[in-house]
Amino acid sequence: MTTAKRWTSLLLAIALAALLIAAPAQAIVSAGTPTALHSDTDGDAEADRQAVSREIERFRSSSITISQAMAIAESRHAGATTADVSFDGASGVPVYRVKTLHNDRIWRHTINAATGELVGGEAALPLAELDLEDRSNLAALGAIRHRLVDAVRVAERAASGKAISGGLVRERGRLSFAIVVISGDDLKEVILEPPAARAK
Repeated sequence: MTTAKRWTSLLLAIALAALLIAAPAQAIVSAGTPTALHSDTDGDAEADRQAVSREIERFRSSSITISQAMAIAESRHAGATTADVSFDGASGVPVYRVKTLHNDRIWRHTINAATGELVGGEAALPLAELDLEDRSNLAALGAIRHRLVDAVRVAERAASGKAISGGLVRERGRLSFAIVVISGDDLKEVILEPPAARAK
């Protein structure tokens, strides 16, 4: 498993209960270490810990914030909104991978985390090529008044740290923003449910 896939798996493995009470202004934040990292029998646990530590250090040394990376990607297409963003320090140059929604397409951008420059152009995928659930989630993103950048600000305040990734998740029929924040040496996940995103 590559370091990038391992990092993604670790972030996804942080299944921590968090809930937005009424609107994206309050959140209950949970923190902890994935269970897999506590296992003495897992030979990859120490390698995983080291990979996460390296990723966090590269993130902390980056001069571009996640909010700046989203703004850079969104500025490529007037009216675009960010659907997903994540930091990737596994490659030679640390980057943010940003997906924006604009004109029935998902645009993929790679933003240099040190300079803010676009790396390698951009790629577009028509929404029609996505599965039904992804299309439904993205349609809901366009219909709600809150954006991922708003959720990142709330999550960073609630968890007292800096966001390293964020995107849409659907749990029990509800569409929410899931933000992973680095606070001290901890990873915290904050789930924010926009009021207009509730399933009917």
